[in-house]
Amino acid sequence: MSSEQIYPHAECDLKWQAYWEQHQMHVTRDDDPREKYYVLEMFPYPSGKLHMGHVRNYTIGDSIARYLRMSGKNVLYPMGFDAFGLPAENAAIKSALEKGVALNPAEFTESCIRDMIEALKRMGYSYDWDRFLATCRPDYYRWNQWIFLKMFEKGLVYRKSAAVNWCKDCGTVLANEQVHDGACWRHTETPVEIRQLEQWFFRITAYASELLEEVKRLAGWPEHVRVMQENWIGQSEGCLVVFHLEGNGADLPIFTTRPDTLYGVTFMSFAPEHPMIPEMVRGTGYEKPVTDFINRIVRQDRFLRTAEDQEKEGCFTGRYAINPLTGDRLPIYVANFVLMEYGTGAIMAVPAHDQRDFEFARKYGIALRTVIRPDDAVHAVSAEQKAKIADWAAAGFPLDGAGMKAAFVEPGVQMNSAPFDGIPSTEGIRRISAFVEEKGYGNRTVQYKLRDWLVSRQRYWGTPIPIIYCENCGAVPAPYEQLPVELPRNVRFSKEGNPLLTSGAWLKAACPKCGKTGRRETDTMDTFVDSSWYFLRYIDPHNERMPFDPDRVNAWIPVNQYIGGVEHACMHLLYARFFCKVLRDLGLLRIGEPFARLFTQGMVCKEHTFRDGVTRSVKMSKSLGNTVDPAATLEKYGADALRLFILFAAPADKQLDWSDEGLEGNSRFLNRLWRYLGTNQEALRKGLEALGGAMLDPGDNPADRELDRKAHDTIRRVSQDLGERFHFNTAISAIMELSNALGAYSIREGDPASAACAASAFRTLVLMLAPMAPHISEEMWRRLGHDSSIFRQSWPAYDPARLVLEEIPIVVQINGKVRGKVTVPAEASEEDVVRAALADANVQRHTQGKTVRKTIYAQKKILNIVVG
Repeated sequence: MSSEQIYPHAECDLKWQAYWEQHQMHVTRDDDPREKYYVLEMFPYPSGKLHMGHVRNYTIGDSIARYLRMSGKNVLYPMGFDAFGLPAENAAIKSALEKGVALNPAEFTESCIRDMIEALKRMGYSYDWDRFLATCRPDYYRWNQWIFLKMFEKGLVYRKSAAVNWCKDCGTVLANEQVHDGACWRHTETPVEIRQLEQWFFRITAYASELLEEVKRLAGWPEHVRVMQENWIGQSEGCLVVFHLEGNGADLPIFTTRPDTLYGVTFMSFAPEHPMIPEMVRGTGYEKPVTDFINRIVRQDRFLRTAEDQEKEGCFTGRYAINPLTGDRLPIYVANFVLMEYGTGAIMAVPAHDQRDFEFARKYGIALRTVIRPDDAVHAVSAEQKAKIADWAAAGFPLDGAGMKAAFVEPGVQMNSAPFDGIPSTEGIRRISAFVEEKGYGNRTVQYKLRDWLVSRQRYWGTPIPIIYCENCGAVPAPYEQLPVELPRNVRFSKEGNPLLTSGAWLKAACPKCGKTGRRETDTMDTFVDSSWYFLRYIDPHNERMPFDPDRVNAWIPVNQYIGGVEHACMHLLYARFFCKVLRDLGLLRIGEPFARLFTQGMVCKEHTFRDGVTRSVKMSKSLGNTVDPAATLEKYGADALRLFILFAAPADKQLDWSDEGLEGNSRFLNRLWRYLGTNQEALRKGLEALGGAMLDPGDNPADRELDRKAHDTIRRVSQDLGERFHFNTAISAIMELSNALGAYSIREGDPASAACAASAFRTLVLMLAPMAPHISEEMWRRLGHDSSIFRQSWPAYDPARLVLEEIPIVVQINGKVRGKVTVPAEASEEDVVRAALADANVQRHTQGKTVRKTIYAQKKILNIVVG
């Protein structure tokens, strides 16, 4: 194959990327009169290397953005970097320890940003780089601090004691990401401990009800993502009941959805992270066993801790609680299956009527008290439950639960419940709740699993929290005019402590209230703060007076189409919704929901052979060594072949299994188009000149009419696939079918009508291919004789009248086996089709001497003739 027959991807990729940048093809103007449309992908962390997960996400977004521009929309399509976080700080510490050279995270991150921008441009993504932002730069994180202070003023920021990971060798708090297998990431032999420290929180629970109700109405979001958020927020109706600590009477509030079992409480269970535990066990003689238990349990996976088959473990605290309804003295345990995320982090334990409590009580010899018994008149007990309670029933449902094989958790009749005996337990829920309120023991309430957002991070590379601690005035917010509170560069990165503590000059700050010297907060903000509003800053990225101009932003939001991984469903997406509601209530936004439509792409996977010899397709991972380098792929195949493979190999929302053969197949397809153009360029150019921009009139020639029909049908299919749903694979398949039709069509020499027909179809193909394979499409467009960019053209429209088939092929089966094919008018009736089939010579050979018993006609596709 000669070099002229091979698409020169290296030359064309760079040529058109430079052209688009020089002519500002992708810069968005706010004053553009066309309909606004905001397309956005979740922005990346600047690791320095583009990976195939990035390529898939951004190829989807870029294809949509390009399609929408050609469809007449004023598209906003920006890019930036989520640039704060642990990896850069880790790299700086590693450099300081290994090389003795203190590489500042800022230098490392900026270097990675440059590399990533180059890689993104090399893929031909059509971002508006004039709106670029990096969250690690002061001109961005200044506004993190501004929003923090506004929330502080509104009572949405507060400080309280919370459980944190602590490494005694480092002498500092560790983020969850810094804990590996229960040990410090730096000191792999040092177990992480849990300590209670003062931490900063955002009061996201103030918006729990609104977050829950509005997520149900986000019709443009995938159902599974909405359900994930609903479950994460986790609304429960129940009763808040205040037990009391024996000795000092301290309140021990618990939340229960089963107030009908309040008379059956025999112990209490606390989450290991509960802030009351250290003080509770002090002086009891149980400090060490409780501390050891806590430090062991909190290192376990939180999901596994609550799994049904997980062993229930606990440790007695040496303290007792008093049940306000019965006066009973209840031992208090720390238990592995209790989480701070649920209720108050403490639960009343009713082992006779809760299976986890039942297993725990049996293990530790704790008493049971039965307060609900089954009654067929009240509740149809299942066969399984009948078997479990047979012995118990024979014993007469004793108060101590003797004979119980498992907890009785179904509705029944109240017993041993003082004035409520004999009523259905479903009625007991209502009446005992009212009794609790009447006596002042608690109140009916709605609780959420959602907990307030802990934003303190004891590390350097993040937004400094703008608080100054003064001996006289306490925690004082920094003045707005002093923002940004910038990260100091004169810090030491070592194996011990928070680097911010090593910058003495930075630590000292005058108290804004009294003027005395105070100390700056050394906690930095969770990086999810950075990503909770960046999509708003893109709209007004150079504003130096405020985070953004409300008028500019309100003209663009919500983001029309957001694209990213489902793993962010319950963190980033929830926090971004919270931020928008807060900013709305601050008067900066008119709406509280940031993303109208959400698309979650599937993972990119590749086969890997594991140690046990089993080979399976798993997510690409450096640790597994099953990654594919986009840079090497670009060099060999070019950006368009990679883009097409990514879009064609699987539906965009499903797992994509990497295939070298698939990539080569897409490369061959592009080269076929290139050769077709090279072979027919002169005829195609003459055909376009003859058309003069008008729609083709195919005339009466059947071949011309069929190719024109195929072109219009392809426009219909691709427009639906790109505009109504993200079915890139079927869109590309339709384009390939049109390419095959063009290859089978012969341009009649000396016939202008034939050249015009082929030119019209090829022009249509190139226009539809352009969003997904922009470089080759731009090149072919120019070689067809056009002076302006293909991305200045309108998306092609189809004529429904051209889609009507004049004749259709019908497959003929005899007793289910294919025996022939007939061509009939598109409007032919079933009788006409049967008549034409029975007249076919091959069909007659298989029906000769036999009786036609019935015919089955699949409309316009298959006729099955049953003979005997």
